[in-house]
Amino acid sequence: MGGVVEALGWGLVAGLVGTMAQTVSQLIEQRFTHREDSTVTVQVGAMLLRPPLKTGEQASRLGLAVHWGHGIVMGAVRGLLGLTALGTVAASVLHYLVVWGGDVMLYVALGIAPMPWKWGGTALATDLFHKLVLSAVTSLVFVALY
Repeated sequence: MGGVVEALGWGLVAGLVGTMAQTVSQLIEQRFTHREDSTVTVQVGAMLLRPPLKTGEQASRLGLAVHWGHGIVMGAVRGLLGLTALGTVAASVLHYLVVWGGDVMLYVALGIAPMPWKWGGTALATDLFHKLVLSAVTSLVFVALY
């Protein structure tokens, strides 16, 4: 077992791969459901960015930066969980709960979304699924590398 820097490094790599998988799963799902792109990442970024965005192109770039940055950072979280006494399965389940629950708390705190039980079944299932893809792939890659 390696140290903190190694776990964080492999976690970041795993988060990158997990975000790639989530992005692909979203693109495939949207092709079948015809769901529009989510604006949540743009809204989160805009809430944290001052001054506000001026163009749609800026918003699109910001949304991508938040999406990829979030997923990669969540990989670092998985790396840190790999340093705990938790087993692989427990650390992976906890990672999923942190990814999804942390996002929900952020959205609610920023006023971007209501509590999840008000989202509707399809929106909730879609979000749970894509966060599961992110977390599961991140965990699998982290365990394989570390």
